[in-house]
Amino acid sequence: MNAIGLVEFNSIARGIAAADIMVKTAAVELLAANPICPGKYMALVGGDVAAVRAAVQAGVEAGGQAVVDDFVLPNVHPAVFPAITASSNVEQLQALGIIETFTVASLIVAADQAAKAAEVELIEIRLAAGLGGKSYVTMTGDVAAVKAAVEAGAEKAAAQGLLIDKVVIPSPAGMLKKAVL
Repeated sequence: MNAIGLVEFNSIARGIAAADIMVKTAAVELLAANPICPGKYMALVGGDVAAVRAAVQAGVEAGGQAVVDDFVLPNVHPAVFPAITASSNVEQLQALGIIETFTVASLIVAADQAAKAAEVELIEIRLAAGLGGKSYVTMTGDVAAVKAAVEAGAEKAAAQGLLIDKVVIPSPAGMLKKAVL
């Protein structure tokens, strides 16, 4: 699997129907299909680039007016999957970077761009669960790398008008480290 794609919907019913069409359209693996806050739905697929593109296009067409956002990432950074499942093995917190967006799709794209832009470790990608539909990514590394990564990722989301905020904390407090890791 060298590509992932996602369609985010503002209707759970339309999202489920579109997810069904996505997996019937092309040889993709359904990586996640579930409700997210506030009453939205996401369908995440993986596979080869052409299949993912076809599935996402089918999902967007099936979703119609219910589509909030979508993407296809051809060469997704390997750190994205563990961060989405909160299973990354980050043990030490150096500088802390955070990017926050309005949509799941824009956040995953921003996190991928951040991971590709500088040598950082993605800690977690939190996707809209209990966040009122917002999403965020946390990352760590040396200060310069975290600043470069946050800027690169935030730029992608800002270009779509979906960036809420971006923060770099050069030296997080010890108590915060426990909460983040």
